[in-house]
Amino acid sequence: MMTSTQARSLGWAAVLAICLAAVVVLSFKVHAVRSEVLLAERQLIALQRETLLLETEFETRASQRQLAEWNAVEFGYEAPRAGQFLDGERQLASLGEVRGPDAPAPIRLASADAGADAARAAAADAPMRSPVSGEKVTLASAASEKDAGAVFADAFGDFLIEASPIRPARAETPARAGKPAAAAKGTGE
Repeated sequence: MMTSTQARSLGWAAVLAICLAAVVVLSFKVHAVRSEVLLAERQLIALQRETLLLETEFETRASQRQLAEWNAVEFGYEAPRAGQFLDGERQLASLGEVRGPDAPAPIRLASADAGADAARAAAADAPMRSPVSGEKVTLASAASEKDAGAVFADAFGDFLIEASPIRPARAETPARAGKPAAAAKGTGE
């Protein structure tokens, strides 16, 4: 049998279990209500955005008469006509600049054929021409021009020589120095 102390402790344990169950059920209810509130807030924000969009469209449609008057009087805008659209790439290309009298033929897509080597040799001998003006174009070759570093070094070296307060000595080579001495000996004897 149970003593009164055991019964009392068992009663308190049951009360604590009931309170814990009530707290868990209540927290689930609070979380359910909180998620419903968040869902309602999201729907409210979506409805406000939709209302703003519809108000903007209503104002735009209401002012279309004013916009049409502005287009006719102020800006001169008109809807595009069927004749303004191009049929294809060739018609678009025909709107480009007129080629000069000596301009080469337009660039075409490459194709491999048997006479490609002869065409390359002829192209290598022919001067380059501008496709717009037809004038001859000369390209700089790496072999004919100095390296940019060497050009800079030469120019900077000349600048240092000109700017230096110390002038180089005009020393003569021994072979050249002996000639005047020999000439002096020859004149003295």
